[in-house]
Amino acid sequence: MSGHSKWATTKHKKAIIDSRRAKSFAKLIKNIEVAAKVGGADVAGNPTLADAIQKAKKTSVPNDNIDRAVKRGAGLSGEAVDYQTIMYEGYGQAGVAMLIECLTDNRNRAAAEVRTIMSRNGGTMADPGSVAYNFSRKGVISITKTEGVTEDDVLLAVLEAGAEEVIDRGGGFEVITEPADLVEVRKAIQSAGIDYDSAEAEFIATVSVSPDAETARKIISLVEALEDSDDVQNVFTNMDLSAEVSAALEASEG
Repeated sequence: MSGHSKWATTKHKKAIIDSRRAKSFAKLIKNIEVAAKVGGADVAGNPTLADAIQKAKKTSVPNDNIDRAVKRGAGLSGEAVDYQTIMYEGYGQAGVAMLIECLTDNRNRAAAEVRTIMSRNGGTMADPGSVAYNFSRKGVISITKTEGVTEDDVLLAVLEAGAEEVIDRGGGFEVITEPADLVEVRKAIQSAGIDYDSAEAEFIATVSVSPDAETARKIISLVEALEDSDDVQNVFTNMDLSAEVSAALEASEG
């Protein structure tokens, strides 16, 4: 998929995620709460909740935390859960387009924090709609490469279920679908006995920008600063790193 760069899976990014485990847990828990509030606590009848729980378990969120989040979200614990999803648009260095997805209980706080982070880290805010047209919403299923599971195995499992394509990302595969086909394709993967890490809707760029290593490093720093905000759930960009730039970034981390 043109413009969809999984630089988030580089060694650099993994080290950052490891150092921010508590913050990562909190955001995964928030996803579970919202999914349970919208679709109820029954995992069998709520595929969004099932996928939120799967991603949390793959990130080693304790089962007790997951169970409490489901009960909170579904209103079974007497606690109120009230989050709004807000999308902000902006640009990073070199004109890289950015969609910043927030899940917050305080719209004013989220807006102020995003604006501050962008201005302090070389980004600029953009008017609604001026960036979003660069992206399409797609279902993305991530599969870590394991012995005995080839790209052909994944293709065989998903193509008849409605998948658009399977992309080899080096350390894993990504299955791209239309959002409406995400659940069926995920079920096909499970039926084939293939383990998956996450299945969720993402925004994928239709036109990408390929920055040099120095610029890419600045954009990654901007994204990381945004991800440090409690209100920011996801940051999508149209940055597409070449193999040479990815290698340079990993070398600088080594």
